[in-house]
Amino acid sequence: MKITIEKVKDKLAVNNYKMTSQRLIILESIIENEGEHLSAEEVYAKVKEEEPGIGLATVYRTLELFCELDILHQLNFGDNCRRYELVHENQHHHHLICINCNSITEFNDEILEDFEAGIKEEHNFAVTDHRIKFYGYCEDCQ
Repeated sequence: MKITIEKVKDKLAVNNYKMTSQRLIILESIIENEGEHLSAEEVYAKVKEEEPGIGLATVYRTLELFCELDILHQLNFGDNCRRYELVHENQHHHHLICINCNSITEFNDEILEDFEAGIKEEHNFAVTDHRIKFYGYCEDCQ
């Protein structure tokens, strides 16, 4: 299920937060650049173009809040940089990370979903999340 500004507003309201103009512009920037796995500094650079008065601390606080409210996932691809992506309900995916050019490719795999279902059945364990990253060389770097 695709995330929308209205859904985020509702989630904020339920948790006693407001959709401030700064939060809105940060969210819009993340939505516009979906799939790019932006760092806080990259989000800040994009937002600053539109809202020059916004501070880096505001971006960091907003990203942390969005992670706490399960609006964003925080990711680390081994480059000592926290990156962010939108949470989509019932749309799990994994990442292929090129160790040469640092490109990140998302993919879905039914085998992994079947594996998770097998874990639940065999061990009576309710998996709530999993994250899989494969490191190697992309087509351009091979």
